Amino acid sequence: MAQIRIENVRKEFGAFTAVQSSTFTIEDGEFFMLLGPSGCGKTTTLRMMAGLELPTSGRIFIDGEEVGQKPASQRDIAFVFQMFALYPHMNVRGNISYPLKSQGMPRAQIRAKVGEVAEILGITDILDRPVGGLSGGDRQRVALGRAIVRDPKAFFMDEPLGALDAEFRERMADELRALHDRMEATTVYVTHDQLEAMQMGDKIVVMNHGVVEQFGVPQDIYDWPASRFVAQFIGSPPMNFLEFNGMIGSGQDEVRLNDVPVKVPQSIDGANGKLTLGIRPEHVRLDDGAAYRGRVVATEYLGTTQIVTLDTPNGPLKARIASSDRVTAGQSTGLSLDARTITLFENEHGHALRSRANEGVLAHG
Repeated sequence: MAQIRIENVRKEFGAFTAVQSSTFTIEDGEFFMLLGPSGCGKTTTLRMMAGLELPTSGRIFIDGEEVGQKPASQRDIAFVFQMFALYPHMNVRGNISYPLKSQGMPRAQIRAKVGEVAEILGITDILDRPVGGLSGGDRQRVALGRAIVRDPKAFFMDEPLGALDAEFRERMADELRALHDRMEATTVYVTHDQLEAMQMGDKIVVMNHGVVEQFGVPQDIYDWPASRFVAQFIGSPPMNFLEFNGMIGSGQDEVRLNDVPVKVPQSIDGANGKLTLGIRPEHVRLDDGAAYRGRVVATEYLGTTQIVTLDTPNGPLKARIASSDRVTAGQSTGLSLDARTITLFENEHGHALRSRANEGVLAHG
């Protein structure tokens, strides 16, 4: 397996720039997620790593070797596509063994290797069946088997669960992560599903419009988003945004929302003008003793919790509270905001203001 390093990689298609100077490192053995909405550049980035696209500029290293201008056949990687890409005229055994036959491996060795992979994936009972009649989950296992049978340096997966229904997706996500942990393989996985990325990834790169918005472990990205885009894209419901005009200086520990003082993390970079206070719904508490107030608009019951939507002087706000708490539409209530979890954003570019809590975590492309 191998470390993968991306240095200032850029990809242009004519006048359109798909990826803008991306830089990050995927450590040996990591399960690494490329996350973002459609058209953000994540698949193009993956295809450049795999050699299916060549970068316009920048460098790509796999296991210490620069491969940016080498074709896929010279990179010792395996690619798993969303639509399985199986050979319909072959049975399961034939699909899995095909890469080894292409390499000229002896038959006995191929048979042993295919049996080993089928055992790992739990598909020994379907090895001699045609792929056409298989379920989506089994077809995906066959595609994975064909990838892992070669023991490549890295696995690249482009939304491999996208064609499965919700129940199958969740089960296959667990299986993929377990498979990765057993093999200790370097895996790069593209998805637009933030829940999938948070569930499976050791590290995540969040992309938007070809730019790396943030790079880090899932918890840091959730707790300390580097931009309003990341804060809105990660989390369900996403982070609340309360806009205000004001100034914050070095060491200041509060801002004023509708002339009410609200505590924020200390030592935030100074800023003034139009700013935004961001806070996750689970860090908002309904508290009649709090000076900052809102009016309940709606509630959404989710079993153990409920989402309460409120109108405030600085914009709409959602709170995640216990389902046993009684709230009614039209009710006025105080709102307590956990200062330790607040992120402040400047409005011009949407970048987060740094504080001691998130120093070293926030990173923009």
